[in-house]
Amino acid sequence: MPMRVECKHYESRTYGNGETVRKCDLDLAPEAPWRCPDDCPKYERRMADVAWSYGSIVSPPTPKEPESVGQGDDVAALLDEAEAVLNAAGPDIVAEVAAEREKRSGWGKKLRRKRKR
Repeated sequence: MPMRVECKHYESRTYGNGETVRKCDLDLAPEAPWRCPDDCPKYERRMADVAWSYGSIVSPPTPKEPESVGQGDDVAALLDEAEAVLNAAGPDIVAEVAAEREKRSGWGKKLRRKRKR
């Protein structure tokens, strides 16, 4: 099933450099931006933008679907593995940032001169 752009959880954002991101905010479409799961349990039709008018900036069309899309569950499995790697690294990153902040909040910060503006 193609991406359901009318779904409440679909998001499309175009950045200043022209790059466009199309995704499911609930991370339920591993083949985004080309496909949504056929029987997505969280599909809800978006009602908020009914009768809104859109500006002149239009996001570019969705890129052509690669031939590999829809040929098995390897994409979802690969994304799950990548997510697991990031989730495993998360606590270490948080600890590093906390240690760096603690280092900065010591006496060095208190003894530093205030800058003149």
